[in-house]
Amino acid sequence: MTEATAATSRKKNRTTKNGKPRLTRRMVMPDDPLVTIVIPVYNEEKILRTAINSLMMEVSDRFDWDFEVIITENGSTDNTVPIAKELGQRYENLKVLHCPEPNYGKALRQGILAAKGTYVLCDEIDLCDTNFYAEALRILMNDDADFVVGSKLLAEAEDERPVMRRTASWVLNQMLRYGAGFKGTDTHGLKSFQREKLLNVVNACKVDKDIFASEFVIRAERAYVRILEIPISLKEIRPPSIHLFKRVPSALKNIARLSYLMRIKG
Repeated sequence: MTEATAATSRKKNRTTKNGKPRLTRRMVMPDDPLVTIVIPVYNEEKILRTAINSLMMEVSDRFDWDFEVIITENGSTDNTVPIAKELGQRYENLKVLHCPEPNYGKALRQGILAAKGTYVLCDEIDLCDTNFYAEALRILMNDDADFVVGSKLLAEAEDERPVMRRTASWVLNQMLRYGAGFKGTDTHGLKSFQREKLLNVVNACKVDKDIFASEFVIRAERAYVRILEIPISLKEIRPPSIHLFKRVPSALKNIARLSYLMRIKG
């Protein structure tokens, strides 16, 4: 049997007659998962089912580790909740958590604190980047770092988002540098870390909404956690679930609060 034929056979064996994914060893909830994948979602009915089905199959096919996925739904007003519940019934190693308000930071924190994996991967539903998973886990398991950040602002990164979105990321980064003393290139997006070594940092964070992710990275820097940035490829597959300009007032307020906490409170 050729490698291609064997791969096709494996994929067929992973589906039932009605096309639904068949539970494999790694799709049953493990008692002690190596990896937890945390994905906050808000009003993602258009892509949630397809993205999660694809992710579950790709991770199970590509990696030989036990894993769990945590979807942290926060304040959705569309069909995200029933779709997430349906996926939770399909996959034993997928948990659905709820946050009653649209609050990315609170949802991300909730997912991290509920994680059981030795390593935590924080992803976005419109990315599900298993190339990042592979490189980040290689770095962490080789003990080359305790915290890996996927940067879309490194020179080697490929950021194909619209100009306005790329500009907003650059402006946010500059504000964090001058306001909160950030030393890296990116704080928002893909992350992976050793859970036990970062739990105290997570619990020390005070700001939520979009800026929680930034505070998490900055506090890790201040705690002398070994952080390594790696470039990622990023292409927008749908407009943001919350319009960019609607997020500006809240973001500015929380950046000001974070700057105060970092510069004054320490």
